[in-house]
Amino acid sequence: MKSKYAFSLIAVALLIASASLAQTGSKPSSPLPSAPGANDPPAVATNPNAKGIASINVEQAIFASNEGQRDMDTLSKKFEPKSNELKSQNDELEALKKKLSTATEDTKPELQRQIEVKQKALDRSAQDAREDFQTQQNEIGQRILQKMAPLIMKYANENGLGMILDTSQPWPQGLVLWAGPAMDITKPVVDAYNAQSGIAPPPPRSGGAKPGVPGASSRPGASSVKPASSTSKPASTTTPPTK
Repeated sequence: MKSKYAFSLIAVALLIASASLAQTGSKPSSPLPSAPGANDPPAVATNPNAKGIASINVEQAIFASNEGQRDMDTLSKKFEPKSNELKSQNDELEALKKKLSTATEDTKPELQRQIEVKQKALDRSAQDAREDFQTQQNEIGQRILQKMAPLIMKYANENGLGMILDTSQPWPQGLVLWAGPAMDITKPVVDAYNAQSGIAPPPPRSGGAKPGVPGASSRPGASSVKPASSTSKPASTTTPPTK
């Protein structure tokens, strides 16, 4: 996932902390965001003595949730016509290239001109489609994160966590060199979010193919989204991770 998701999570966490301070009457030493309004996430009191450390793949949590999978399936279906259009353009281009390999010297210049024109048109259309697809992916991720962040904070407080590391980006792109599976809380957070949202799991995809835009990932980031594994060893909802 792109780093702005992590920044958004930090922003939401700061907003929650600010609201908690306002509720307890404490005065921060430096200006903080104003108290949340009616549409902002609910405040979650923080535990100043919490010392536990855990890790979470925020990107995976967002897009492995039932809501994330549902919305990405909807987005992929929305882009099926564009994907088919790009495939058709590419097939035409490949046909011209094959024709060029057997063309006479007299016909080659015209074929090369056609190939260049179609190649530029295809590249431009594919780039526009990828950017549009990516923008809408990001909107899905941001919307879900706004609702998931308070739940992550609540989980941290209930389990005495003083720090949660985001492992969405592998090192060296991300800051976390390595985090053991026993510290990972991605699955319990996804399970809790699914229970909170009340959204049923999407039906299995037929054929295993994922529709979308050629060259665009199925979600923000470079790697494939993998649902939180049931074989991992996340911290339980009652026992905090390693302190």
